[in-house]
Amino acid sequence: MTQSDPFSAGLIQRYLLGARPRTLPASIAPVMVGCGLALSIGTFKPLPALAALIVGVMIQIGTNLINDVIDYLHGTDHAGRLGPMRVTQAGLLSPRQVWIGVIFSYGVAALAGVYLIAVNGILVIGIGFLCLAAGILYSVGPFSMSRTGLGDLFAILFFGFAGVCGTVWVASGEVPFAALPAALCIGVLVANILIVNNIRDIQTDQKAGRTNIAIRFGRKTAETEYALFLLLAYTIPLACVITSIFPVTTLLYMISVPTAYKLFQELCSTPAGRGLNIVLANTARLLLVYAVLLSIGFSISSFF
Repeated sequence: MTQSDPFSAGLIQRYLLGARPRTLPASIAPVMVGCGLALSIGTFKPLPALAALIVGVMIQIGTNLINDVIDYLHGTDHAGRLGPMRVTQAGLLSPRQVWIGVIFSYGVAALAGVYLIAVNGILVIGIGFLCLAAGILYSVGPFSMSRTGLGDLFAILFFGFAGVCGTVWVASGEVPFAALPAALCIGVLVANILIVNNIRDIQTDQKAGRTNIAIRFGRKTAETEYALFLLLAYTIPLACVITSIFPVTTLLYMISVPTAYKLFQELCSTPAGRGLNIVLANTARLLLVYAVLLSIGFSISSFF
């Protein structure tokens, strides 16, 4: 299926479009870093790690689908939207079909969660409930995080701390201190995906009654936030290596510095409009590259 001709696609392909696959590095990256941390401390359980990946990805897919249908019902998504096609607004899936997709996604996440409960105990129930609730409240309700400017915080807490710390815990049975700064780094890079999205949609989000940093303080402030989050993601691991919190092999992530700098320049020079969709995709790609490099850095440290 190509997005240029989505109406010729089958039902499964339409659901895949609704899942927003280009955004899924947000849930894959924290699991990768969590696995790298588990390997670095010498204890790694692959099946719980796989279950954590399934939980994270399926919750994100369910959250994406909820956001798709809720934005359609609120009138936020319409024919003139600047972002990639949304399946409910485009008529590719009915609201009922999208809600079925939500139930399926969260159901699969719950099944993987049952396995994690069996392996890691009932504490998983509380973590899983909070993650599911966050996924729903991101779009649902008058004070939803996507409408009240709390999306960045959601990204840092859910994709950063819950994703990284949760993965290393289920994969190793412990949460080393190094997981906290690593989680913050992943969280802010996920938040940058939302920042680009907010910059692109300033005008349409204003009309829909949303509020966020880009709307309240303007594009330049949002770009500054993006730069600050990049700075955090690239200086925190360096400080952690200097203070021996991270192994020196994690400096492998520095390979992505030129890409990050070029991406920030691209964000600042791209006019408002659909051109920012490329910046959005590249921001998600940077997150994945960064996570791969950091994960490898943690993993190979056990050999030195």
